[in-house]
Amino acid sequence: MKIAVVGAAGRMGRELVRAVHMSEGATLAGAIEQRGSIAVGRDVGLLAGLGKIGVVITEQALETFAKVDAVLDFTVPAASVEFAALAANARIVHVCGTTGLSTSDEAAITAAARHATIIRAQNYSLGVNLLVAMTRKIAAALDQDFDIEIVEMHHRMKVDAPSGTALMLGEAAAVGRGVDLSHVAARGRDGQTGARKRGDIGFASLRGGNVVGDHTVIFAADGERIEITHKADDRGIFARGAVKAALWGKGRTPGLYSMLDVLGL
Repeated sequence: MKIAVVGAAGRMGRELVRAVHMSEGATLAGAIEQRGSIAVGRDVGLLAGLGKIGVVITEQALETFAKVDAVLDFTVPAASVEFAALAANARIVHVCGTTGLSTSDEAAITAAARHATIIRAQNYSLGVNLLVAMTRKIAAALDQDFDIEIVEMHHRMKVDAPSGTALMLGEAAAVGRGVDLSHVAARGRDGQTGARKRGDIGFASLRGGNVVGDHTVIFAADGERIEITHKADDRGIFARGAVKAALWGKGRTPGLYSMLDVLGL
């Protein structure tokens, strides 16, 4: 399967390049960076620590999309919306791991999925997706005597909060309880907030150091507490999951899929 990586010179882009290069059944066939990047024209293998692999970074996304089977995209919302449209035009697989998407961004990507096979997840880790499935089931099994809190920590450079993964966990908890997350999410507490509202799903975001990603879901009732945690120490787990998703998407009908679909969860 011929795969291209967008944002190939970035930290996550280099992880994706390495994952594709080392994956059976996948071939790195394109590397894209934004216009004006100093990486344009360089062999992406050198940037990724692989040595020369014969794939030169280009800013020509349209031409690259036309010659590959899939694109891996962990960039920024505006770029991901554009890449989804290009994937729809090329009728290829678009694996999107971009976080911080607005409602209009989500709508644009959903529209592109009429013609492209789009796999969109806030997190491509196998462990995190198992955590999501467990959160949904536990929330469904417990009543509102158990308060749900989601705590996440990431490196100091992360620009969005709560993390996309925390929101994914919150959505899983809401689905388990049969409620709309937008109606029960408590995303900020400061000052005299009053007592916790029954049924809320709370979020807390911590930032510091070079933490790749820690997520804990807490179910707290009087006299007992359940905590389930996932800690990521290596960004490679997300890259390998993204390649797995691309390979799974080959030959699928156009539509919007998640990593839970890929893993059969």
